[in-house]
Amino acid sequence: MDKRTNFIAGLILLVLGAAALIVPAVSVTTKEKVVDLGPIDISAEKTRTFPIPTIVGLVAGLGGIALLVTSARKA
Repeated sequence: MDKRTNFIAGLILLVLGAAALIVPAVSVTTKEKVVDLGPIDISAEKTRTFPIPTIVGLVAGLGGIALLVTSARKA
């Protein structure tokens, strides 16, 4: 990869790593049909929460820093 690609990938990883450390979990809301009786539909909203492990943010951030450093050294 060239230095510009390394720089952009490093910057993206650094931002995603910081976001993963700031936001501890992601919530997703979906609608599910509970009852379906002909013309009558009853649905309920269900919220699922997916925790983001701290190690994921740290690894992404450190990987981004490593890519930024290597792209600067190649210049």
